[in-house]
Amino acid sequence: MSQTTSASVERNSSRKRWTATDLGLIAVFAALVAASAIVPGIPVGALGVPITLVTLTVMLSGLVLGPGRGFAAVGLYVLLGLAGLPIFSGGRSGLGILATASAGYIIAFPLAAAATGYLAALIIRKTVRNRSLLLFAAAMASSIVLIHGLGVLGMMVNGKLDFTKAFIADLAFYPGDILKNVLAVIIAVAIHKAFPDVLVRRVK
Repeated sequence: MSQTTSASVERNSSRKRWTATDLGLIAVFAALVAASAIVPGIPVGALGVPITLVTLTVMLSGLVLGPGRGFAAVGLYVLLGLAGLPIFSGGRSGLGILATASAGYIIAFPLAAAATGYLAALIIRKTVRNRSLLLFAAAMASSIVLIHGLGVLGMMVNGKLDFTKAFIADLAFYPGDILKNVLAVIIAVAIHKAFPDVLVRRVK
């Protein structure tokens, strides 16, 4: 292997390795997601699944940190909540949350952050124009497929609803999620402009 190739491999390897800064960002965004859950939610429907700000910070984590760190940040939030810290909406915590109608949404959060982060990395690497629109499309696709998809499944399994009723119940979350994804993209674009190395250095 030539020296040039070895140097390239070494640079790529070091770029993928998490630094103290990466770990700090993961902790900060996990705390941000937890803080957003403190804001009182609005219960929706007979099952009382609340509309919260959590989806905003989940999507923001993916848009800013990318797939790996975004997943780690939101996953850390979920793990701490399951471990007993009262950081889920309404001050809930513990494994019992997995038996509620909200379970599908909570399980989906780290997956949605990872998917949004992966798509955001592709967009930043391959595009120059219309990035905000594409980032919004990425956030919405992840929301619809993962958060809403698993959310409906959770209401079917734990809420004993059939698909039609669960789907209709989930529709109440769409207007808020559209607005929250718009806000997440605006904030993420501003962060990337102020700190271009946050994600771009990992995808060049």
